[in-house]
Amino acid sequence: MSNSAYRTTPQQIETMPPGIGYIIGNEVAERFSFYGMRAILYVFMTEHLMSAAGSPAVMDKETATEWQHWFMVGVYALPLFGAILSDWLLGKYRTIITLSLAYCLGHAVLALVDFPQVTGAEPKTLLLIALCLLSLGAGGIKPCVSAHVGDQFGSQNKQLLPRIFQWFYFSINLGAAGSMILTPRLLANFGPGVAFGVPGVLMAIATFVFWLGRHEFVHIPATGNRLFTEIISPDSRRAIFNLMPVFVFTMMFFCLFDQTQSRWVEQAKSMNRNVMGFDFNPSEFQAVNSIFVLILVPIFGTIIYPTCERFFAVTPLRKIGAGLFVTAISFAICALVQKWIDGGGHPHIAWQVLAYIVITAGEVLVSITVLELSYTQAPQKIKSFMMGVFMLVAIAGGNVLTAVVNGKIKAFEAAGYRFLTGENYYWTFTIAMVATAVVFVAWSQFYRGQTYIQGEEASTH
Repeated sequence: MSNSAYRTTPQQIETMPPGIGYIIGNEVAERFSFYGMRAILYVFMTEHLMSAAGSPAVMDKETATEWQHWFMVGVYALPLFGAILSDWLLGKYRTIITLSLAYCLGHAVLALVDFPQVTGAEPKTLLLIALCLLSLGAGGIKPCVSAHVGDQFGSQNKQLLPRIFQWFYFSINLGAAGSMILTPRLLANFGPGVAFGVPGVLMAIATFVFWLGRHEFVHIPATGNRLFTEIISPDSRRAIFNLMPVFVFTMMFFCLFDQTQSRWVEQAKSMNRNVMGFDFNPSEFQAVNSIFVLILVPIFGTIIYPTCERFFAVTPLRKIGAGLFVTAISFAICALVQKWIDGGGHPHIAWQVLAYIVITAGEVLVSITVLELSYTQAPQKIKSFMMGVFMLVAIAGGNVLTAVVNGKIKAFEAAGYRFLTGENYYWTFTIAMVATAVVFVAWSQFYRGQTYIQGEEASTH
């Protein structure tokens, strides 16, 4: 069916749009594939990576952390490419379908890394190729999926947008929780080939589910060359100017948050991971984050925010400010745990679970809110573009900081500087997060923005 046969404007209904179920189903399976792969990547590089000759070729923790976070830089830098491709040429639907195929190919190549005797290729080279393809697929579709959700809503059901963004985030973590529990077990029991292969199958399912919903979606047409005119228009320049400081401040949040997939896994290796007689793998505790998102999203939405509204307005910027301070507390807990470990102790993993609960509360306050702001504060024609800018500046920027810092640790230690060694590593990031939060709260008093919803005029606040 041609694109012209698809609906290009939202239905004037007060209920949830009919295509939302397909988007949520796609998101659960796609997030299972991504987080399942990501959950075991660090452990794979530090414990399972082999050479072409079949001998161990594992990375040290600093190198693996660099690789992990440069991969994440790609995942969150390429959304801007996906956004431009979507808004300029293909539209959101065709961009998502096209890049999902690259995503599936990346999973297939990653599953082959464990079979050098079959491929005849150097595993580290295949790993690099796989991560590039996964970055292109996972990164390229990110702004399109988020903006595609918002495109389904019009003026009659716009009040459901905050709820659907919360449930969109809920679906992300439903898929993530399941995968981060399953794939570490698959890695331990069946090896990297199976552990990386299962997420690939889920990505293929995600692509199929999204294709099934094509007739239910609102397909906002690509703007062609008008995209670049829209980007430099007064409204767009104003929106970018207003939101860019928010993205820069939240860069530090993502710098800390994404270390749960690397440094927190490394710390868990030195902790007592026996829970009620059951021994867990270090990477399995990443699932705690997703599990508590599933718990905390409805708690914040139905209890905490309404209760706070009785005393003061719960604005997006207040949520973000509170979340930045909360995130700092989680790294302070990690610093105390690391001090215990460095002193020869063997602390129970419950202490890291506590840190996960705290950083998850920070995530609910910061990440969901910025995701919603990036959509609602962007003019209609550049919503995917703005999502891409957010991911490039805030999330990719935070991971660049982590990768660069870890790349310099050995040089700092050789020069006699110990502020990134042992517990000091966590204290340094804690202090940086507190400083960022203080400056953000001061800046937020001067923020002014506009809200743009498909099918109605902009509103200023």
